[in-house]
Amino acid sequence: MLLKFCPNLSFMFQETSSILERYSLARQSGFQAVEGGFVYSTPVEDVVKAKREAGVQQILLNVNPGDANKGELGFAAIPGQQEKFRNGLQEAITYCKALDCRLVHIMSGKVQNPNDENDKVYEENLRLAASILQEENMVGIIEPINGISLPGYYMNNFRKGLDVVKKVNSPHIRLMADLFHFQMMKLDLSSSIKEAFPYIGHVQVAQAPNRNEPDTQGEIDFKSTFSLLESLGYDGWIGLEYKPASDTNTGLKWIQAMGYTL
Repeated sequence: MLLKFCPNLSFMFQETSSILERYSLARQSGFQAVEGGFVYSTPVEDVVKAKREAGVQQILLNVNPGDANKGELGFAAIPGQQEKFRNGLQEAITYCKALDCRLVHIMSGKVQNPNDENDKVYEENLRLAASILQEENMVGIIEPINGISLPGYYMNNFRKGLDVVKKVNSPHIRLMADLFHFQMMKLDLSSSIKEAFPYIGHVQVAQAPNRNEPDTQGEIDFKSTFSLLESLGYDGWIGLEYKPASDTNTGLKWIQAMGYTL
């Protein structure tokens, strides 16, 4: 089973500032699909047109994180912000339906001192999301993000993420296995992937600690890790959420060097 890769348009093809142009650059580089990209400042019709003209699939979208100037990074774990959470989820669903995309990354928000109320609201919001997404035949993804790269983010722990997915107990809420974040959390990648595999809805990769291409110097043995995913039968897409060390296309040589194709 060969793995399949899609670039994250928030990280790759920074050769242009236009999120719409990144769709065509991704296709010109040989990709069949893309993920990510904070598209909500762009009319959905324009995003659909860019995707259609590029001839690529849209695999995943993040929900609108909110106002970056206020430090907002989603609302799922923020008491009193349930309406913003619901509105953000519905906006993401609108874009996903237009783009024929089934995966929605639900962002938890930043919480300086998490408490039981944050845990309660987060679980309640995920249960609500599971119900809504079930009707739309979509899947919500939650991502444990390490506290070094993003201090204060509520969902910052692999165990917490896996436990809440198990508690919600719905095929419409799954775990994002971002191997960069797993490594930055100092997890044992092999055992963590194996344990979480029944609950994983999407995988993302970048080398740690510099977040560049998988073949750059770092802590993760990607040949071994990719072989593990293949042996487990992972048949989803792998999002390339890394910062190219030079230009995007030069950095793509690692895919063929590791025995894969676009």
